[in-house]
Amino acid sequence: MTKDPLYVRFLYETTPGRTLLKTLARPLFSRRAALFLDSPWSRWLIPLYIRLHRIPMDSYVPERYRSFNHFFTRKRNCLYINPDPEPSHFISPCDGYLSVHPINRESRFCIKHLDYSLEKLLRDPVLADRYENGLCLIFRLAPHNYHRYCYPDSGLAVKQVSIPGLLHSVRPAALKTRPVFLENARQYTVIDSEQFGLLVKMEVGALLVGKIHNYGDRLIIERGTEKGYFEFGGSTILILAEQRILDMDQPILNASQKGLETAVTYGEKIAARKSERV
Repeated sequence: MTKDPLYVRFLYETTPGRTLLKTLARPLFSRRAALFLDSPWSRWLIPLYIRLHRIPMDSYVPERYRSFNHFFTRKRNCLYINPDPEPSHFISPCDGYLSVHPINRESRFCIKHLDYSLEKLLRDPVLADRYENGLCLIFRLAPHNYHRYCYPDSGLAVKQVSIPGLLHSVRPAALKTRPVFLENARQYTVIDSEQFGLLVKMEVGALLVGKIHNYGDRLIIERGTEKGYFEFGGSTILILAEQRILDMDQPILNASQKGLETAVTYGEKIAARKSERV
């Protein structure tokens, strides 16, 4: 796991930083930052960002970018998007860093010693109860990652929910001090999936992420189809799975039990249907 940047540690681990954070985490600040990042005046940032994060631009569709955000939401060349073809395999919906957390009998899960309630996360107590003893998969997208994401299985999108909120960082330093996923703006889709029961797929905004863009007009969805994208910043995707549905790949479980994240890629197999061990 990479060390948190100095600015994140300043914001979340010092008194002056926490004072400044009260302004930075507000959506209004992110909307104003987005005005600049959407403008042609932000294009000078692009080559600096590519060098800083060592982004392999030959894997993306060639394009003349109008702004930094246009670059940040760039599309990957189709040759680099090949979801695992086996339907009983559960695929990663994005590039990022994955950790897996068991949900207990009270529909809660714990991250960095902070307790999260599914009822507060979803604002739906009936839906939260379905995931007792299930799993919460957390995918943290770092700035260098591809910021588009897909559906992990085919099925029906039976419910779409948008919850306003703040925009805290999703780096580990923030997770240790704030109940980030309960405070941040988020959107989720309830998916009646073909292979993996009733899934919740949630996108969580983060510091300087002004917008979560979801294509919310689809009722029938297909595995591996793009669901949406994040604008600039670190971001997070959560997936909730019911009890006895997912057989997670063992190296991912082992790392999560040690408090570590596992790097995963868009469309990669990360689990299998519980009845079929591979």
